[in-house]
Amino acid sequence: MAESNPLIALAMVFGPLSLASIGGGVAILPAMQHQAVDVHQWMSPQDFVDLFAVARMSPGPGSMLATLIGWKLYGVTGAFVATVALFLPSSFLCYAATLTWDRHKGTKWHSILQEGLTPVGTGLLAAGAISLFRIADAGPASWAIAGATAGILLLRPRFPPISLLMAAGLCLGGLHLLGIDVR
Repeated sequence: MAESNPLIALAMVFGPLSLASIGGGVAILPAMQHQAVDVHQWMSPQDFVDLFAVARMSPGPGSMLATLIGWKLYGVTGAFVATVALFLPSSFLCYAATLTWDRHKGTKWHSILQEGLTPVGTGLLAAGAISLFRIADAGPASWAIAGATAGILLLRPRFPPISLLMAAGLCLGGLHLLGIDVR
């Protein structure tokens, strides 16, 4: 049924990803890329990276990438289906979890679960970042700048991110002007 109706296929991809996106939209980027590029071949790897860039530059959550994928494939209807499929299941799950979480705050299992999920969320975010670097065919210069940026933010969490973004752009631009391949 999903294969005969592309909108159902779109919902079948983003619905389950919704339930895995609790760590944030970046956590599902590798799976989103795998489904859109490798499994369903809805787009090329470069198309995915381009849509990701547009999603990151647009106001709103970065997971709006799903909306852009749906829009690229099936116009406004595809954008609507992808957005609802990505946001609705996790919204219901979060609402139910919040009710339960608040009701059991301070219990032993609450504390254990909270401590145990922290590294899981961190790992999912790291996997998303690594996946993007691989898709974009980023070279050592890009990895070094990203590592330096992460280090600065770890040491100085309140450092203005826009300053780091501008510094990274200047570094990459300078390397490019020097003829150094940054990919």
